[in-house]
Amino acid sequence: MILSYYSGGIPMKTKKTRAAVTISMPQDMAEEYDRLSKRLAKNRSVLFREMFLTYKRQNLKEGFQELQTYGAALAKKRRLFTESDVEKLVFEGR
Repeated sequence: MILSYYSGGIPMKTKKTRAAVTISMPQDMAEEYDRLSKRLAKNRSVLFREMFLTYKRQNLKEGFQELQTYGAALAKKRRLFTESDVEKLVFEGR
């Protein structure tokens, strides 16, 4: 918990919105990271957050593509080629 103070000196509780994270990497990678940070005019934290979010998006996209591939193979095996075929299967037992 962080205590912030109004100018009148009355304490106000605020939630911590950031967490410090320490990572280690080879020296040459750290130097390259710093060069990239400077070239992009972003501090290390901003660069790391952007890289993490990009990785996360890519990972989700790959997971979705795997599900699509699995679903397409399953549909082909069950001879489901159109939306109408899928609807028939869904409503078959109802």
